[in-house]
Amino acid sequence: MSPESKKLFNIIILGVAFMFMFTAFQTCGNVAQTVIRSLNNTDFHGSGYTSMAIIYGVFSASNLITPSVVTIVGPQLSMFASGLFYSMYIAVFIQPFPWSFYTASVFIGIAAAVLWTAQGNCLTINSDEHTIGRNSGIFWALLQSSNSCTLALILELFGRYYLVSSFFSLESDRRTVFIALTVISLVGTVLFFLIRKPDSENVLGEDESSDDQDMEVNESAQNNLTKAVDAFKKSFKLCVTKEMLLLSITTAYTGLELTFFSGVYGTCIGAINKFGAEEKSLIGLSGIFIGIGEILGGSLFGLLSKNNRFGRNPVVLLGILVHFMAFYLIFLNMPGDAPIAPIEGTDSSAYIRSSKEVAILCSFLLGLGDSCFNTQLLSILGFLYSEDSAPAFAIFKFVQSICAAVAFFYSNYLLLHWQLLVMVIFGFSGTISFFTVEWEAAAFVARGSDYQSI
Repeated sequence: MSPESKKLFNIIILGVAFMFMFTAFQTCGNVAQTVIRSLNNTDFHGSGYTSMAIIYGVFSASNLITPSVVTIVGPQLSMFASGLFYSMYIAVFIQPFPWSFYTASVFIGIAAAVLWTAQGNCLTINSDEHTIGRNSGIFWALLQSSNSCTLALILELFGRYYLVSSFFSLESDRRTVFIALTVISLVGTVLFFLIRKPDSENVLGEDESSDDQDMEVNESAQNNLTKAVDAFKKSFKLCVTKEMLLLSITTAYTGLELTFFSGVYGTCIGAINKFGAEEKSLIGLSGIFIGIGEILGGSLFGLLSKNNRFGRNPVVLLGILVHFMAFYLIFLNMPGDAPIAPIEGTDSSAYIRSSKEVAILCSFLLGLGDSCFNTQLLSILGFLYSEDSAPAFAIFKFVQSICAAVAFFYSNYLLLHWQLLVMVIFGFSGTISFFTVEWEAAAFVARGSDYQSI
């Protein structure tokens, strides 16, 4: 297998492994609040929003140390260990208790930080300046297949009305579903062992000197510790650079809209009584169309990356326009109290008659817009910080996760129109800041300069 084929193989395996893991995890996230509302009628008392706030809060703090962890352990073992904790979190739903539910939320927050830092490092070392855009698109399309895969499987195997009963009523059926999801997550975790170490030639962030490689092979534990400390220091240095501060605004927006489409929007759909008997099953259909939008965006931008003469800005512009369209339709189609409605749902009226078709269209638009932002952020980070990929991706996930945690917290209290307004403000600001960094990067590349020297 040629070096280029080996790198592409690694990217595909990386994407497939994440697809299996997040097939299970995203399904939990999409229905967690609704599931827990039904469990609150028993001895269990908890909040899905609170759990997700804990996850993203711990996730944020843990990103400060993950570059050091990935430096010492390596990306492959880091992702495998993290996958085990993801599986543990899903398994908690088989027989949930408040203490196990919130404890698992803490552990998966730590695991997520390690996982995504290792993923960014793995993506970078298997790419070069010509393939980073393509590889980001391939990875994102495979990752986001998770939304459609599990939800389509559940709807096909159990039917829409079974989905309602298994998740919200019958304990034995709920256990069956979450045992299956745990196994799916473990399959993805094992797949990380198929990733091969790429040849050093033409790899982003790798020194091509054979002498340096020999030194790396013979490094002592003390040298590994030194590398870990250096990675920790680099994280703080990168935090205050102009480029990273500007990209952090864009990243903050992705954290806010991640919370919205992965947790809040599904809850809104399930709370609208005017949707009739199918209101809960529409949550699954919404997740499928979010996944379709993500897959379409990732595939399209991955294929076009090599022939894109206009850089990353047009894709980000498309993303914000698509999201603004979705936000406007959601504002018109959903009652304002839908995110904080009680378990009985809401009978409040929206500005227009609430439409299932418009709700599902908005799901697709949310997924498509999200893929626009995330593929381009992965691409620009891997391109600009090829020598410091672990710290750069750790900062990216730190900002994204802390904003997601804040969003999950205020989702318990803010009406829908206020949540949409927050995203509009950050989305506009994040788009402008991304444009600024991309323009500067293009100017330096045109002059043949090293962008990292800025």
